[in-house]
Amino acid sequence: MTTETSNALAQAASAYLRSAMHQPIHWHEWGEEAFASARRENKPVLLDIGAVWCHWCHVMDRESYDNPEVARIVNENFIAVKVDRDERPDIDSRYQAAVSAISGQGGWPLTAFLTPEGKPFYGGTYFPPDDHWGRPGFKRVLLAIAQSFREKKDDVAEQARMVTAMLEQAESFAGHEAEVSPRLLEAILHSAFSMYDARHGGFGQAPKFPHPGVLDLLIERYAHTRDPRLGELVSNTLEKMARGGVYDQLAGGFHRYSVDERWVVPHFEKMSYDNSELLKNYVHGLQATGNAFFGAVARDIIRWMDEWLSDRERGGFYASQDADINLEDDGDYFTWTLAEARDLLSGDELSVASLHYDIHEVGEMQHDPARNVLYVRAPVEEVAVRLGMQAGRVEALLASAREKMLAARRRRPTPYVDKTVYTGWNALCVSAYLEAARVLELEHARHFALRSLDRVLAEAWHPQRGLAHVVAYSDPTAAHRHVAGVLDDYAFLALACLDAYEATADLSYFNFARRVGDAMIERFHDDAGGGFFDLEKDADGKLGVLGARRKPFQDSPTPAGNPCVAIALLRLHGYTGQASYREKAERALKVFAGVAEQYGIFAGTYGIAVRRLHAPEVNVVIVGGDERARQLCHVALAPFAFNKAVLCLPEGAVAPQNLPPVLAETLPNLPDTKGSAALVCSGFSCRPPCSDAEELRRLLDEILQGNRSGGGRLEEAQR
Repeated sequence: MTTETSNALAQAASAYLRSAMHQPIHWHEWGEEAFASARRENKPVLLDIGAVWCHWCHVMDRESYDNPEVARIVNENFIAVKVDRDERPDIDSRYQAAVSAISGQGGWPLTAFLTPEGKPFYGGTYFPPDDHWGRPGFKRVLLAIAQSFREKKDDVAEQARMVTAMLEQAESFAGHEAEVSPRLLEAILHSAFSMYDARHGGFGQAPKFPHPGVLDLLIERYAHTRDPRLGELVSNTLEKMARGGVYDQLAGGFHRYSVDERWVVPHFEKMSYDNSELLKNYVHGLQATGNAFFGAVARDIIRWMDEWLSDRERGGFYASQDADINLEDDGDYFTWTLAEARDLLSGDELSVASLHYDIHEVGEMQHDPARNVLYVRAPVEEVAVRLGMQAGRVEALLASAREKMLAARRRRPTPYVDKTVYTGWNALCVSAYLEAARVLELEHARHFALRSLDRVLAEAWHPQRGLAHVVAYSDPTAAHRHVAGVLDDYAFLALACLDAYEATADLSYFNFARRVGDAMIERFHDDAGGGFFDLEKDADGKLGVLGARRKPFQDSPTPAGNPCVAIALLRLHGYTGQASYREKAERALKVFAGVAEQYGIFAGTYGIAVRRLHAPEVNVVIVGGDERARQLCHVALAPFAFNKAVLCLPEGAVAPQNLPPVLAETLPNLPDTKGSAALVCSGFSCRPPCSDAEELRRLLDEILQGNRSGGGRLEEAQR
């Protein structure tokens, strides 16, 4: 129930919406009630889309939506609707496309103006309260929009019609179907090289995002081909990101992106999905190159996620950590003045840390030039030479300085952690943890990933209703709202269940993967045109432009829905032999094949799916429970290849009732190996059993068609 000091958002479950409950704006949540009010009162809709981690969303809230004069204009002339983009990605994606078409702008806060039917006719992103920075003031915009709606209804209706028509065509991909050729991979790789920043690593200039999908594609291609150009791109990018300020040098984990091309000054929010996908990149980078530093970064990402984004009691991964404490700071929690470091560290520690992390009187932050972003300015060897110290002494001083600085930082007011548990993002984190746990031999990460997956399956899955998008909200006192799962939720969860099966050999996870995959086909597949819609095709009550059909194809920044569906279905086909899985996967990829190369690095996950389509699935099954079996599992896991799956089974598990259909038909009929052995199966047939680790290594090199000299150094990196 709302009070005199709160609006309708006091009843919301989303942390972002609840943060605006005190505002004088008469906010509504997205729903039929809001649009019915707009039709009844003949008012346009002001739609604000943002997120709890979004700095400029909070700036606009304080400058404009907290302002009584702005509130008066809004309340008199508009029906105001506020949406959390994390809670409702379906709404966000469509209105982002609409506003981008209208204004050429996108991002958050998204400010859109809609007809009472929810059709967009004008919009932008952040508006200052008054004319500033070349942007029109929000009060002036509001009054002009209200006047246009009253006096130029025909023009408004025509603009809304044109934008809606554009939306309905933009991502249907009708007429772009083509054969899925491996040449598409070369086009994506060419785009990556054309955008590659050889000096600083990564792609493009400022602002710079990590692009983990295309990075994974490049890492796998390097592992397969040993092309030195690929090796340089991969290693340089992974090194520069992890040594930059975009990486948290004290606590671990990556910020969302860098505002400069050098990876030094980040936008300080930290997202679960960025860190899950970058965790995979660094694990795969370790496998492909043998560089122990990449393994250390992967462990550090897990360390941060364990501490800040994990529900240690129930399982589950939280959504994000905010950048700021309040609107007066800009990442102050994460940055340091020289005076702060001097007060905390010994003389030698300060000397070493200031050179290594570039801590000086003048730092990098515009709002407070004394504040320094920690990044690796000088490596340990250079610091040792400059200070006349042994490298080991420098390492020890750096370790003690980091420990003191991290402890001091923990005593600062902490940026808000959104403890909402989202199905799709949790699935991404589960998959990343399971992969890291297997390669780096981290039992605690494996255990927590499985607990988290079990929670999602127990709380988000319903056999009749399907998946929920939200498992649990950040505020436990908020009334839980059911938000239907989108395509990403199904695709990511099917993949996580397959990863869990391969990590545990527990058939229940495979069976769940198949149930989720079948539900995904039933609810989202375009039976006529191929591919998969982002929303359930038969859902009723699609307000505004939610009826516009979308087939998500490009990474943004999470892996794209349709390529992930294709990967999941190809993996299911590999275990079941069910032809319809492969047929739907290939058709989904064909839908986009005519335009895929135009998307370049944003088609990274699509490239991964194409690679899997043309590379036969390789299943490595190790049977046994002794030391030899452990060594065989270790060798099988070492090389990185998209099309390789490793199952480590106890001896009693090789029975039809414990295996997926394809393995149930094959494995029990193999000859007795008289002890632990590896069985390498591809194309629905298996090689003779192999019981020697070196022989298995050679066999995998032959089958995977690549000399992985770096993979052989994995044992050193794991220690």
